[in-house]
Amino acid sequence: MSVIKLTEIYESTRVHSNEGNRAFSLREVYINPSQVVCLREAPDFKRLLVESKLPGDLDSRQEFTRVHLNRGQAGIDIVVVGTPAMIEKKIKTKQVLKG
Repeated sequence: MSVIKLTEIYESTRVHSNEGNRAFSLREVYINPSQVVCLREAPDFKRLLVESKLPGDLDSRQEFTRVHLNRGQAGIDIVVVGTPAMIEKKIKTKQVLKG
């Protein structure tokens, strides 16, 4: 199985009584490209970046992609750093090398 490494942005804490207390972190994730169902822009995370609600080590020009992964009957979405085109290129590169 061939995997690709991406940088995920995830909500590390959340206080349900106050939406203003959301905190986000970055972590490396490894995904199987054959499990990717679709990629789409995540403009809500761009807005959070502009509002300085994301980790400070991100460049202000950064874009984000929501990756939908097939996990049986229920899929899962993760948000990663990079444009959909950049993520697609990483996925296709691994698939070409695989076969």
